Amino acid sequence: MSLVLDLPPELETELATEAARLGLNLSEYALRLIASGLGAHPELHTGAELVSYWQAEGLIGTRPEIADSHAYSRALRRRAERRPSP
Repeated sequence: MSLVLDLPPELETELATEAARLGLNLSEYALRLIASGLGAHPELHTGAELVSYWQAEGLIGTRPEIADSHAYSRALRRRAERRPSP
């Protein structure tokens, strides 16, 4: 099936940029986005299932600017602990 969408230029640019970053063409990336929004997401019971799901969704390796994930996690935790309560 073919589908033609008229996207605002800013959205097209944003989608094309993210597709390129993931090494996909725009059509492949758009198809992934649409498919990921459909149906029920699987129930994940273990860390391994979560990592497999993230890999299938193309999320692993999307933050190359984070060189040390453990240090980054600790810094996030410290920021969250210092955040004022609502």
